[in-house]
Amino acid sequence: MNDFIQGNHEEKFVKKPLPVGISDYRRASTEYYYVDKTMMIKEFIDERPLVSLFTRPRRFGKTLNMDMLRTFFEKTEEDTSIYFKDKKIWQCGEQYRSYQGKYPVIFLTFKDIKFGTWEDTFEQIRKLIMKEAYRHREIQTSERCDEYDKKMFARLVSEQADEAELSGALADLSAALDKHYGIAPMIIIDEYDIPIQQGYMHGFYDEVILFMRNLFSGGLKDNRHLSFGFMTGILRVAKESIFSGLNNLSIRSVLDNKYSAYFGFTSDEVREMAEYYGESDRYEEICDWYDGYRFGKTEIFNPWSVINYFNNDCAARAFWQATGSNDIIGEIIHEADTEVYEKLIALLDGESFVTYIDTDVIYPQIKRNPSSIYSFLLVAGYLKVIRMDIAYNGDYMCEVALPNKEIRYVYSKEILQKLENMILPSTVISVQEAMYIGDSEMLQQRIQTLLTQTVSAFDTAGENFYHGFVLGLCALVNDSYVTSNRESGDGRYDIQLMPKNKHLPGILIELKAEKDCDEKALKKLSQKALQQIESKRYDSELISKGIHHIYKYGVAFSGKHVCVSGK
Repeated sequence: MNDFIQGNHEEKFVKKPLPVGISDYRRASTEYYYVDKTMMIKEFIDERPLVSLFTRPRRFGKTLNMDMLRTFFEKTEEDTSIYFKDKKIWQCGEQYRSYQGKYPVIFLTFKDIKFGTWEDTFEQIRKLIMKEAYRHREIQTSERCDEYDKKMFARLVSEQADEAELSGALADLSAALDKHYGIAPMIIIDEYDIPIQQGYMHGFYDEVILFMRNLFSGGLKDNRHLSFGFMTGILRVAKESIFSGLNNLSIRSVLDNKYSAYFGFTSDEVREMAEYYGESDRYEEICDWYDGYRFGKTEIFNPWSVINYFNNDCAARAFWQATGSNDIIGEIIHEADTEVYEKLIALLDGESFVTYIDTDVIYPQIKRNPSSIYSFLLVAGYLKVIRMDIAYNGDYMCEVALPNKEIRYVYSKEILQKLENMILPSTVISVQEAMYIGDSEMLQQRIQTLLTQTVSAFDTAGENFYHGFVLGLCALVNDSYVTSNRESGDGRYDIQLMPKNKHLPGILIELKAEKDCDEKALKKLSQKALQQIESKRYDSELISKGIHHIYKYGVAFSGKHVCVSGK
């Protein structure tokens, strides 16, 4: 995988660059470090399902894999076998090599269709279909295609096609290509549900669903001019009614074993990459930050983040956060009720819980059915499955948790964003001042003001909710490292602020919450929390780091009331 360079009496090996953002298979496999996923082709040929849907999170290599399939199967004037002769699939024998370059291919990727209105979305889909039709301009002069085919083609490439004509594009193009080549084409649809997510987020969901249903059904449902079809996305499509009655669809989700190793990197692939770039000693850090996914029975790393990690001189950070793929997390947290919010905070504290998982979840269910949130978070890559059991109706009961440090950061950022929208910067500063001068009465006043003026859900909130609220307030303080629910002394503290400057004080906060407390009971509860800091020696970690000026706060909540005891 090294390039050999000779000149000026020097010989050296130059390592290939990393394929950051490269989804073109030809370039990725020849010019960059490429993780060989071509055995996916063998698995498909062995099984040969008519239409396959692969549901995986964003940035897990779906587009690159679909372009790999196109490059392998597509019949072109170029000899594309050169892109596979050094890959694993070529060593599998003539029975597999004979499929190379055999089919015409219709390829559409919706990964960049991200607009705020149906009018803009439709216009971009029109251009996408126009470009793909023009790529098959052999139809225009084909002796095997009739006048209808040529008129249809002319309309599609003229930018004048209306919605009805465009919705029939896959059906019409596949019929014309079948006539021209004497073999039915493959249809590959990449990231089919990005326009659907945009429709959900921006209020044109019904329009985009109607169009997609007609477009895909024409190409994939009962189409005798189709050899095979491939689709990728986050979500399954059954409940979207896009393919109602389509009984030839094979769905491969994150819970299925088949094709589980082909989207994302396996542990062996990451070890090999780390060795190639001379960073084998970084493997454990990569695991902490980017491992933790499990597709079927295969352990999977986030490929986007692993590539960016090596490209960033092995400085770990939440690269997935920068992809723009996390908008839906903000939407979920915005809609979250107290129970959901408490569970999100529990996840941040390293806890897991058992929940019902419906892999048919669709966007509108997020608002209508709170339990569907965890199904969406799982298929979208924000949760991992620790344990899975089949439910009575064929769906799943899963124990879920956060996969790694990167996703914990994503959750924290979005939860903090929700708090920042509620809390004025001046309030944050006043809370910070109270904490750092040891004024428990002022701290109580500031928190009480927030409870009174912000979230109505505090009337019924539990300890996890308050934990998240105070954790968010602390995380807005820039001068300290904030940790939560970690071991120190003889137990696990709730919140600790380790100062970046040792001249500043360290802070420990223990939280308690009970319903229907009067003022006296609330005071007693806060003193109990403060005493727990002392008796459990939660200050051990701060002291071990050379921090001896420490403020300790016991904070007790009941509905919208708070009491702070300090020392």
